[in-house]
Amino acid sequence: MAQSHYHIYSLPQELLDTLTPRNLVNTSVESRASTPEPAVATTSSGPRTCNACLGATFLDLEEQRTHFRSDWHRYNVKTRLKGGIPVTDAAFAQLVDGLEDSISGSASSDDEDASDETDAVDTLVNKTKRLARSPSPDSSRHAPQTALTWFHSPPSTQVGVYKALFSEPKDESTYLLELKDMQRPVENGRTWAMFMTAGGHFAGAIVRVSRPEEDEEAQAKKNRKKPKAPKPEIEVLLHKTFHRYTTRRKQGGSQSVNDNAKGPAKSAGAQLRRYGEQALRDDIRNLLVEWADDIRDCERIWIRASVSNRKIFVGYDDAIIPKGDDRLRTFPFPTRRPTQSELSRCLSELTKVKVSHLTEDALRAQDEAYVASLPKPKPIPVAPAPAPEPEKPKQSKLTKEEEALREKWTRLLEMVNKGRLEPLRAFWEREAANLGPIDVQIPEWTGEKRATLLQVAAQAGHEDVTHWLLEDAHADPTIAVPNPKLGEPELDEADDGYRSDASDSPISLPKGSRRTAYDLARTKAVRDIFRRSAAAHPDFWDWLGAARVPSALSKQMEDEREEKKKGRRKGLKDRVKEREAREREKEKEKPAVVETPPPPPKPAPQSTSTVHRLGGAAGAAEGVAGLTPEMRAKVERERRARAAEARLKALGSR
Repeated sequence: MAQSHYHIYSLPQELLDTLTPRNLVNTSVESRASTPEPAVATTSSGPRTCNACLGATFLDLEEQRTHFRSDWHRYNVKTRLKGGIPVTDAAFAQLVDGLEDSISGSASSDDEDASDETDAVDTLVNKTKRLARSPSPDSSRHAPQTALTWFHSPPSTQVGVYKALFSEPKDESTYLLELKDMQRPVENGRTWAMFMTAGGHFAGAIVRVSRPEEDEEAQAKKNRKKPKAPKPEIEVLLHKTFHRYTTRRKQGGSQSVNDNAKGPAKSAGAQLRRYGEQALRDDIRNLLVEWADDIRDCERIWIRASVSNRKIFVGYDDAIIPKGDDRLRTFPFPTRRPTQSELSRCLSELTKVKVSHLTEDALRAQDEAYVASLPKPKPIPVAPAPAPEPEKPKQSKLTKEEEALREKWTRLLEMVNKGRLEPLRAFWEREAANLGPIDVQIPEWTGEKRATLLQVAAQAGHEDVTHWLLEDAHADPTIAVPNPKLGEPELDEADDGYRSDASDSPISLPKGSRRTAYDLARTKAVRDIFRRSAAAHPDFWDWLGAARVPSALSKQMEDEREEKKKGRRKGLKDRVKEREAREREKEKEKPAVVETPPPPPKPAPQSTSTVHRLGGAAGAAEGVAGLTPEMRAKVERERRARAAEARLKALGSR
């Protein structure tokens, strides 16, 4: 595809007579059969194409190299490297229109701004990555949307015109008729208004894109007399460019967009940028008022601006360009920084017809390759049918008697767990007939892991409640604790009941073996209650067997144990006295040595930063400083005696 010398408003009549509409995707077999076969054979090499850009073909190597340097190609390559989907030329133009800053390769009058555009394509890729969407398989495979519409002239000529030039861009059926109508000259010629703004830059122009009708007739008369060079097809009638400071260097985005996103900044630069935005808006609108008469006569109005900047031209009170004007168009290709030279380039791009020379076979192969390159439609995931939820067993409604019974059990367990003996005794005397015997199994619905009240009291460590259950209520201590091997709740590790550090503890058994209430006792005092009951009532239960009590504890045995403790304490006191007597004798046997008392130590200067600590070796040394050896020995003996008395007192309390 190359840009020809044909002007859109002055196409040769012989070319217009042979044009027929053509889609990018091949037409049906019937329509191709009606088209005469070309006489020119296809080339063996075929057209040059770009694998990264959809639908890009080239006639020669130079055109292909130019495409590889374009921003469209660079954008598609970087998008593919990041796992995205490449876009068409028209789609890329729409992405660029949504940005505030121009992209790389733009012409600029300021050298310092060239470095700001180096990474503009990367910025565009990052900003539009989340906007990338897979094209609809149904629409893209049958009617891909492009900015150009193509006409075919047998045998191997294709003419491309931008759809935005037509009055109804979406109605492709009228393209050919309107293209032929464009060749008819009008009285004052056709004029366009072209405006661009981005990054604080503005460029605007009023251009005439076709010769006036009277000029055609006058030119024909003059040609009979003396041939002269024809007037140019395009003439710039008015133009204006200016710039305001509105964006931060290398940051992109206008100050108003940043304020809406993050809140108004208070820096001096932000104030200048807000002023620049206001001044730019006023300058553009004043220019529109100045050019109002020329704009009303324009056939097309081309605007390149972001969504926020577009409000500068349309949509405000007393706007020169009304909102929804049929003449409004956006540039259907990428544009660069708004300058006068860029407006001239865009004008040439719009008015020059695109021409390619491909045979029918080459066109068919190109279309098939393009359709094959489109992403395949993804299968619509079918959500599996939700599995029917298992029906929850309906809980039968409790009767009043059952609710009352549950309330009684809840109160009973609460009193046992908290060790409230007197309320427990009164409650049991009143409700024993309704709850059952003292060894009744605790109901499962309570969530209690123990089988009887005695087991609950022993585990809780309440001595009074355990004694009352054993002595007065005659609770059975031989009932086994629920065993996890038999499918019953497993005991907590902290409640296994084994006491291997005590002489009166039961023999430790493997986990899961039989346990009783005695095994659940956590303190020695509770275990002694079981042993005393075994000694007082040996015929009640099998204490030493089924109840797993290691031994009975009678009154005589307790007295003997107390006598042994007293004997140990007395022997300790005697040993302390003997040791002190020996020390005194040793002190007497030493010869008396008259020693001069040492001079009193000089008081150390007190410092406010010194930290005085209570106790420790430092305090002991200060207490005997300056004493004679005899006095020091006496102080040491007193300390030892007090330590021995403290040890004896500790033994007596056991």
